[in-house]
Amino acid sequence: MPEPTDILELLRQDDPEQIREGAKLARAERMTGAIPDLVRHIASPNIGVQEAVDRALRKIGGPAVVHAVIPLLRSDDAPERNIAMDLLRVLGNSDLPAVQELLRDEDADVRIFASDILGSTGSALAVPALCHALLNDPEVNVRYQAAVSLGQLAFPEAAPCLNSALDDEEWVQFSVIESLTKIKDASSIGAMVKALGKSSELVASSIVDALGEMGNIKAVPLLLKGLDNSPSPLCNKIVRAVLNIVGGRSLTLLGTKDCRRLAGYLPSALEDEDKDIQDAAIRGFAALGGEGATTCVLRHLTRLDPENDAQRVAEAVDALVKIGKTPELYEALRGGDDHLAAIAMEVMLRVDEEGTIPLLIAIFPERGRDMQRQIIQQLATRAGREHQAFFLGVLENCKDGNIVREALHFLGRKGDPAPVLDKILPFLSHPYNDVKDAALEACIALHTPEVEEIFRSLAKNADALQRMIGVYGLGFFDIGNSLELLRDALDDPSAEVRKVAVEAFGRCSSLEGECRGLIENMLHDESRDVRLAVYDTLRLNPDERFFQSLINGLEDDDAWVRIRCAERLGEFKVDEAIGPLVGMLADENPLIVVKIVSVLASLGGETAFRALMPLLDHPDGDVREAVEAAINAIHKQAGGE
Repeated sequence: MPEPTDILELLRQDDPEQIREGAKLARAERMTGAIPDLVRHIASPNIGVQEAVDRALRKIGGPAVVHAVIPLLRSDDAPERNIAMDLLRVLGNSDLPAVQELLRDEDADVRIFASDILGSTGSALAVPALCHALLNDPEVNVRYQAAVSLGQLAFPEAAPCLNSALDDEEWVQFSVIESLTKIKDASSIGAMVKALGKSSELVASSIVDALGEMGNIKAVPLLLKGLDNSPSPLCNKIVRAVLNIVGGRSLTLLGTKDCRRLAGYLPSALEDEDKDIQDAAIRGFAALGGEGATTCVLRHLTRLDPENDAQRVAEAVDALVKIGKTPELYEALRGGDDHLAAIAMEVMLRVDEEGTIPLLIAIFPERGRDMQRQIIQQLATRAGREHQAFFLGVLENCKDGNIVREALHFLGRKGDPAPVLDKILPFLSHPYNDVKDAALEACIALHTPEVEEIFRSLAKNADALQRMIGVYGLGFFDIGNSLELLRDALDDPSAEVRKVAVEAFGRCSSLEGECRGLIENMLHDESRDVRLAVYDTLRLNPDERFFQSLINGLEDDDAWVRIRCAERLGEFKVDEAIGPLVGMLADENPLIVVKIVSVLASLGGETAFRALMPLLDHPDGDVREAVEAAINAIHKQAGGE
């Protein structure tokens, strides 16, 4: 253990390393005798020395350090003063009287420093001295800092003096208001509201914001009284404050008179530039409604960006829902603005779906194409079979593919097959593929013997496209009833028909016996798409024969078929495929090699690991990257670090 004299000797050297060592030892020993020498080095130009000294003084602490550091507050060297301030903020509560005494100093800067330090002590004993400084110091900056420190301490005992200081200069008022906001003492509500009438607009604005943040219900009646004699910007802030305090759901507790008064100021608040005030006004409209509320909210929605303001749009729409069905909503629905019409439609459907559906049907012919698309999208989901006639009329009178498609979706799900089927069939030959697909799905959804017979007829059609539609549809019925047609479809001249036939067999509950044999024979089809369909179909009922088919498929002439087979082998963890897969690493196509590497990584094992190692020098960068990742994965699987 070093002697105190040795430590002091180190601290009195000029070498920074020795000084730092001395500071470290003084810290470890909490050596009060080293305080003067440590303080002398606070102003050292060496950062390491400064840090070592600072840590030592913090560790030693106590009144002795406070007394030794206080004189540095008068230093002309700013860094030295700053370090002294930091130390006293941490250690000042160990000798509060010494710091409080500084509030009587003739130097205003020292009084400011003292006020700052006392705010960091965390002690309620500092409140009286700071309050005295706040109310009596002649220097405005001292009073300002005293108010800030009282807010930092946040003891309710400071509320009375802070309330009194609301009459001070504007610079001080701002700090007083901020501190009162932190303390949230009920006694401050009246004082702050009283100060509203004799403060500048900026200070009054801050007071209103503070009252809203404090959230004390006692402030609400006082704030509402201020609405009638305040300028418009301040009224808007009062509206926000009241709504923040009370909350939308509790507004009705204010009483009819106050609710009406507040509602009268909501339109102006909604026009304010401050988004928070706008959002508060929306909450007010949602709770209070009233004449013109719908119009105000709709107008507000036209100014919002649906993408960038999505949350605010949702809240405004929710407000309209709470306001309910109004004449303004009907007007917006029928009006020329599609954006507002769409909002009105959403709101009305949420408020009264059953009553809105007939209205949407009635106005459908009046609207333009874009709005018609939105209307029928809603109707196709919400309407019932009793509205079938409307959708049949759409099929007869509308040419827009999107609108027709939605009508077909509805009729397939909810239509009565007897009158509907004949109307749907012509659309199986529609020039738009999405409409054609919708008609096909609608027929399948109807699922009647008549539909099945139609599909059989189409499966024999001279046109390949019609045959494909027929075969596809039959796949959703009992294929036992159409086995001969589907078997013939596997030999169809059209690859698309053969592919759809394979997929139709794949919808069997189980691929066994003749059906499975028919599918497996298609593995030799000349069309790549057909062969891929076979592998995807057999995948639904995997067994050893399927796995062997996949291994055989690794020798397919088409690269994509080989890749698909490799992926399936990896998916089902077929270890017997490792040898054939390793052989494919010599493929000239880098894409295939990358895929095979990935599959081998999923299978793992010593054989795969050894086969991949030589590829670390592959000329293709993507292959090298894939190999490195695969080797790491296999190594990890094997329990490597």
